[in-house]
Amino acid sequence: MFLAIDIGNTNITLGLYDKKGKGIIKIWRIATSKKKTVDEYAITILDIFHYSGIDEKKVSVIAVASVVPLLDNVFAELTQVYFGKKAFFINRKNSGGLKIPYGNPEDVGADRIADAVAAYKIYGGPDIVIDFGTATTFDCIDSKGRYLGGAIAPGPAISAESLAQRTAKLPLVNIEPPENAIGKSTVECIQSGLYYGYIGLVKEILFRLKKNLGPKVNIIATGGLATLIVKEIPEIKHIVPELTLEGIRIIYQNKK
Repeated sequence: MFLAIDIGNTNITLGLYDKKGKGIIKIWRIATSKKKTVDEYAITILDIFHYSGIDEKKVSVIAVASVVPLLDNVFAELTQVYFGKKAFFINRKNSGGLKIPYGNPEDVGADRIADAVAAYKIYGGPDIVIDFGTATTFDCIDSKGRYLGGAIAPGPAISAESLAQRTAKLPLVNIEPPENAIGKSTVECIQSGLYYGYIGLVKEILFRLKKNLGPKVNIIATGGLATLIVKEIPEIKHIVPELTLEGIRIIYQNKK
């Protein structure tokens, strides 16, 4: 079996594929913590495997996309000690043939590389991939499969936390659609501002990116908040929650 691991700032997503490395068997998410040790992460992951009735010894390949450098060595040691496998870490040098004519290719995160590779493989190009994570990233791929760059904005959860931390009377609220744009309470007012303000942010960035890529572009959404936001943005035709995992799989299977 093939295990893809997407290490993000908020969550770590694990995708387990079948023996041929194509069909996803299971997807799990655990909270990211920079303070956990190798053993603590291993206990959590092995418990998940055992609870799901899966023998970790059947994992033959492990590939990782990480945007948390502090956890790279943790997971390199974890996969070696507890799975007996040397993990393959994605970076711009082993990006599955993705060309990155970028100011500094080293700046492109492994998750963005994986998203771009998966989008182009599945849909062709040009593409705009919106990854609704801790940060919201917009990645642009042209019709030749070249990664052009994009845009990065704070995710709505970051905005909500910042608002609560920097104001004396405003509470931390969940990101969800308000019943009415005109809030009737402080919580509703914050939800309206965050939700509709965020939709406006996404629409404006999409508008400007499309001016560069042209109107006939595939727009793909992924990430934890994708399903919440995209229903307000009809231009987004594809929601692929497992896009990053798919990119990890594709890159590994096409590595040289």
